[in-house]
Amino acid sequence: MRKSAEKIVWIPVAAVLFLLVLIGGVLAVVFHRQSGKHVLHFGMIAGSCWDVPTGNCYEVVDAAIARFEEKHPGVKVEYVSGIIKEDYMEWLAEQILLGKEPDVFMIPPGELDMLASLGVLRDLEALMKKDFDFQMEDYYAGAYAYGNIRQVQYALPYESVPTLMFVNKTLLEREGIPMPEDNWTWEDFLFLCRRVTKDTDGDGVIDQFGCFDYGWREAVCANGVQLFAKDGASSCFSDARVEAAVKFVRELHRVNEGFTVTSREFDAGKVAFRPFAFSEYRTYKPYPWRIKKYSDFEWDCVKLPVGPDGRGESELSTLLMGMSSRSRQEDMAWELMKELCYAKETQMHLLKASQGMPVIRSAAESPLLYQVLGNDIPGNAHMDVRVIQEVMEEAVEAPNFRWYASAMRLAEGEISQIINGDVSVDSGLLKLQREVNGWIRK
Repeated sequence: MRKSAEKIVWIPVAAVLFLLVLIGGVLAVVFHRQSGKHVLHFGMIAGSCWDVPTGNCYEVVDAAIARFEEKHPGVKVEYVSGIIKEDYMEWLAEQILLGKEPDVFMIPPGELDMLASLGVLRDLEALMKKDFDFQMEDYYAGAYAYGNIRQVQYALPYESVPTLMFVNKTLLEREGIPMPEDNWTWEDFLFLCRRVTKDTDGDGVIDQFGCFDYGWREAVCANGVQLFAKDGASSCFSDARVEAAVKFVRELHRVNEGFTVTSREFDAGKVAFRPFAFSEYRTYKPYPWRIKKYSDFEWDCVKLPVGPDGRGESELSTLLMGMSSRSRQEDMAWELMKELCYAKETQMHLLKASQGMPVIRSAAESPLLYQVLGNDIPGNAHMDVRVIQEVMEEAVEAPNFRWYASAMRLAEGEISQIINGDVSVDSGLLKLQREVNGWIRK
């Protein structure tokens, strides 16, 4: 009877153990598969994309990912840390070759067309159209347009850096000159440069200068010209507005009487004006970075001077984010992109923790911008917040075509000869246009 009773107990226990092992194995497989489906991979650049000192470069992204994961339980976002800007594109190319590129990844300025042409990026048009919570009009136009190639939106902007005119206030005050108004013109700019350029120590050599690093590109943009057609199929270097811009820059160069102004003169406080990225203003205006650079003179920023046919536009440098065309989690990847590039909370966080500007109007025009730009140095005059908002509104996107950098290098050489007086303006620009258009069509 005892043996019979033992058998009755033993058989169900064995069966239960077998079932538990079987169920556990199935659950493990299911969990593994489910976890694989719910892991999104993100590619990011460590440090600043704008070549300025930065603090915790992961702060904004980590906070956005935490909010995303809270909204989507069971979804995990992973990224590889420590990939600096100089190594990022090589790392991304390697991941693409291995078929392991992230679902969502950062796209540095100038790289969009190459990635789109290789078929790496997903066309976002369908995702945007079916998402009624997404409105492209919420973005600044120049930032949003930078993610568009050949009428297709391949990326969303994450952060932008506009260009402003750095002004040496100490030098101007010494010369009895007030800060330029925001609507100042080329004529005003040239007049001020001529007025401050002089020999201050009486040795017969000019040692104080009007401007440094203001070139024909800034002038062309400020005069309302887009050098290339929207589809990238042609250029317009012979446009009368381009000719006017080149002539203006040539006049600026002549003010220096052959002296080549460098960053050394600027850093020493001997130059009145220099175009600067907004990221430089954000980095070096506040204490303590201010004492490490440009500490011998007071400075601030204004809009670039306006050309006769323009509104004082400047080019916008923009960091984009795109989605892999091979991502199997399209909907979740889109939600992650929105959390990073569209959510107001993320964009507001950029104001506090980054050196660039938000690309969403509602974030850039919030009271927080006044606080960030207005409380850096008590008692010191600060840029009018409306200036940076207007610059963002008026800024235009740089062309994003693959051959753009090469075409501009060609143009740089030709226009340098024109500015130096080696070639006439009209014939030189017409020749340049023929060369660039011929090269484009090859």
